[in-house]
Amino acid sequence: MTSESYKDYILEQLEGAGTIRCRKMMGEYLLYCDGRLFGGLYDDRFLVKPTDAARRLLPDAPEELPYPGAKPMLLVTETDDRAFLAALISEMLPELPVR
Repeated sequence: MTSESYKDYILEQLEGAGTIRCRKMMGEYLLYCDGRLFGGLYDDRFLVKPTDAARRLLPDAPEELPYPGAKPMLLVTETDDRAFLAALISEMLPELPVR
């Protein structure tokens, strides 16, 4: 389960990335930007969908499962760099469907 403090920290770091919406689901959080699901917070880990842009910007990111049986996602470890996070999400959005 993701802690409230980790969720608040990541949301603060994502402030420059666009209109971020966080949806709680079973103790974890789904992350949306401008109506597009781009990642989530799982067990105090920030994971993003493995889009081409995410793979390009996170070339060494390990693939991790958000929960058993799920599709792998990329682990974001550079959470202190707000400009990088904003660029990452901006590059990912065109590759993701609107929900």
